[in-house]
Amino acid sequence: MRRRTFLGSAGALAAQTSRPNVLFLMTDQQRYDTLGANGNKLVRTPHLDRLAAESANFSRCYAQAPVCVPSRVSWFTGRYPHSHRNRVNYTPLDEREPLLQRYLKDAGYRTGSVGKLHYWPPTAAHARSTGFDEVLLHDGVAKLDGESDYAKWRGANDPSKAPFRSVASNGAGNNPYRARVEDRFHETTWTGNETRRLLRRFAAGGQPFFLHASFFQPHSPFYASPPFDSMYDDVEFPLPRPAAREYIDALPRPLRTLILRGTPQYDMDRARLQWALRTYHANIAHIDREVGAILRALDETGQGANTIVVFSTDHGDQLLEHGLMGKNCFFEDSIRLPLLVRCPGQARPGRYDQLVEQVDLAPALLEWCGVAVPDRVQGRSFAPLLRGEPYETRDAVFSENIIPEVITGGSLDFEFAKGKGVKGVRHPDAKMVRTGEWKLVVYAGGEGELYDLTRDPGEWNNLYQSAAHRDVVAGLKSRILEWLMTADETDQIAPRWRLQ
Repeated sequence: MRRRTFLGSAGALAAQTSRPNVLFLMTDQQRYDTLGANGNKLVRTPHLDRLAAESANFSRCYAQAPVCVPSRVSWFTGRYPHSHRNRVNYTPLDEREPLLQRYLKDAGYRTGSVGKLHYWPPTAAHARSTGFDEVLLHDGVAKLDGESDYAKWRGANDPSKAPFRSVASNGAGNNPYRARVEDRFHETTWTGNETRRLLRRFAAGGQPFFLHASFFQPHSPFYASPPFDSMYDDVEFPLPRPAAREYIDALPRPLRTLILRGTPQYDMDRARLQWALRTYHANIAHIDREVGAILRALDETGQGANTIVVFSTDHGDQLLEHGLMGKNCFFEDSIRLPLLVRCPGQARPGRYDQLVEQVDLAPALLEWCGVAVPDRVQGRSFAPLLRGEPYETRDAVFSENIIPEVITGGSLDFEFAKGKGVKGVRHPDAKMVRTGEWKLVVYAGGEGELYDLTRDPGEWNNLYQSAAHRDVVAGLKSRILEWLMTADETDQIAPRWRLQ
């Protein structure tokens, strides 16, 4: 194997003949603009900011789907959702889709995961079948707590027995989202503690390791334990521009239906929204503390100079931008991701403004780990870019989603009828292409969105029906068609089409 040189955080060169370890830190539903290193002057993320200073910090990384499971499977396969076929949450993994942990395990890595995976079925046994040697599971969904190692641990150790994620009702403090659970029993603290425990054990072994640590927050519901609940009491976060009902009614039907489903929140009380924003950012500060402790533990094991560290998330959160709490749409707040990659000696630290997709990470990691990148991986390794070598920059990124009404149950009155769709929406599939200047979203029913990102970065002026922009729409539609036609070339043709 080719000899690799890694640069430790202390600045000393350390020649490594072994393969590097990989530590993949992930959050859930975290916006790009929630880190101090990414320009937010109100937040307190010192440990992540330090990691960013030591990393390649991508400013334009985009999710392949603005929803948990499809996005996470794209991270781990390096493939697009329409190819790996996990299009919506709670759909089974295709057994024919190898995941990153399987590739690394087969190459001799010790593999482990702590926290949220969101695979289906949601069991540790199934997670181990995908290539993880050790699994401590916590998907953060109440109905799945029976499979949660955290829920079992807290039930056995927390004397309060307070309902999970319940907020205080005694009026203590100002924050209406103040949690009843203590910091030491919080799911974020548990994930950090268990990650450090497994990290130390892996580092003491004789194998390179791949460790995935996934925090459920800052995903809603909003709740924060002291001392984080009061961290931003005196901070006024900028509130999103109000979305009037007239604006929402003019949106494409699948998007409009998404915003108005259940109990619409577009007119949420502004004072309560401010507390929701404070709590959202407080949860990120909690994660920041745990990330800092994990990185200190990594250095204490002596493996920091030989470990690739990745920090990212699965998608963002609208936080009431455009009238929506949550995601499942293609506005920047939902699909633009923070991505930090620290690869000592192989990745030059700094800000990278090139367009990249989340599928580009897996081939880069495999390359750095000395593992051949399979043909079926659709992403493009950005490792040459980070080494300062010639690199073909993407001029467009793609994303896709099935607006989730097609899978929701009777609680939201959105049952899917074969051949009829959902409440008149025949097939609420959507595809997106984003270039440096334009974003196009097309829906199967013929509606769409077109935004001039240079003149309208907030994406409020939909130009899809504008006669003056017909050529732009046509050109971008052709890019989506080409992407759909070519993405599976190596998967479907190269391995099978052999002339005898």
